Amino acid sequence: MHVDIVTIFPEVFGGFLGCSILKRAQESGALRVAIHDLRDYTDDKHKVVDDYPYGGGPGMVMKPEPWFRAVEALKQGGDPAPLVIFFTPQGEPLTQRKAESLAARERLLLLCGHYEGVDERVRDALVDEELSLGDYVLTGGELPALVLVDAVARLLPGVLGNLESARQESFADGLLEHPHYTRPQCYAGREVPAVLLSGHHEEIRKWRRREALRRTQERRPDLLEQAQLTPEDRELLAEIETGEQD
Repeated sequence: MHVDIVTIFPEVFGGFLGCSILKRAQESGALRVAIHDLRDYTDDKHKVVDDYPYGGGPGMVMKPEPWFRAVEALKQGGDPAPLVIFFTPQGEPLTQRKAESLAARERLLLLCGHYEGVDERVRDALVDEELSLGDYVLTGGELPALVLVDAVARLLPGVLGNLESARQESFADGLLEHPHYTRPQCYAGREVPAVLLSGHHEEIRKWRRREALRRTQERRPDLLEQAQLTPEDRELLAEIETGEQD
């Protein structure tokens, strides 16, 4: 996958993209990320990218010309054309399902707005999809862009060492993930659940599924309303509600 990111703060991205899984994804060739400074697409000596809003009001609005030039330039010479994404609180929520669909794309072009917003003509003419991290406002689109790249990269073939890691993560099947434990067996008076030490793989699988259902019911019951539950899931939920344990 190739990802282009357009921003007025290119220095934001270096440290994060150069660490951990994202670094390995790029070294392996599974992911390519190119950062572009929007100011390089201005045509005045001061490299101005914003101006006062028509109609008055607070803040500054990003001008359309640099965005049009940047998107046009980055679309040239590439096949297929990239999916152009703009980050805004007004956009579709970024979910695991959305990340999975984006991971199937060959090219993404991420536009990071700033200031009070961007000229509406940019969104009307250039943007294919608008995405949001949640119902709150950030200073700009740089953090959402990093979040999106991270969420998508770990779904690319060969990026994670263990394919099951991606399959079992929170939201992968519509539920929150089960608890995890490691050594020591007892710490601060708290024991690892005995079933995890039993070596009984089927009981461990069932315990993890029950705990995923329990955690989802306690913390995000809205997810259960949309999850595709199996007959076993419904039996486990009934056990949770009645306090029964295997």
